[in-house]
Amino acid sequence: MSSAKVHVHLVVSALSRSEAFYANFLGTEPVKQMPGYSKFLPDWCPVNLAISEEGASAGAASAHHLGIQVDTPEEVRAHLGRVKAAGLEVDEELGVTCCYANQDKFWVTDPDGLRWEVYYLNYDVGAPGKSLPGGSLTLLPMQPCC
Repeated sequence: MSSAKVHVHLVVSALSRSEAFYANFLGTEPVKQMPGYSKFLPDWCPVNLAISEEGASAGAASAHHLGIQVDTPEEVRAHLGRVKAAGLEVDEELGVTCCYANQDKFWVTDPDGLRWEVYYLNYDVGAPGKSLPGGSLTLLPMQPCC
């Protein structure tokens, strides 16, 4: 099994506030803390998340949202319970269809407004106006997701 992780480095406006949010959301404390910098390596998802207070330059890249796909709907519910117990505000979306897939998920928003989703992909859905296998359902155009 691979131990590969996706590395994400976010520039945040207030390090201590973001450290507290990510510790609650990810369920783990930072593995490294330096002046103006923290790194998280949660056991439950393959992400190496760094946050820092470096000044953002004009025109810097930004993300619409980030997500963590888990292996079962039970994992979504387990992390949802953990995050709620940590006191974070959560948007629940169970059995929703967006981005051409039916998903069970929840959302949290970090202190700088970056949205994160934890989700399980129940099944993919076809293009608008196309019937699903069996021909019993025709999909309507997708609503914008996320």
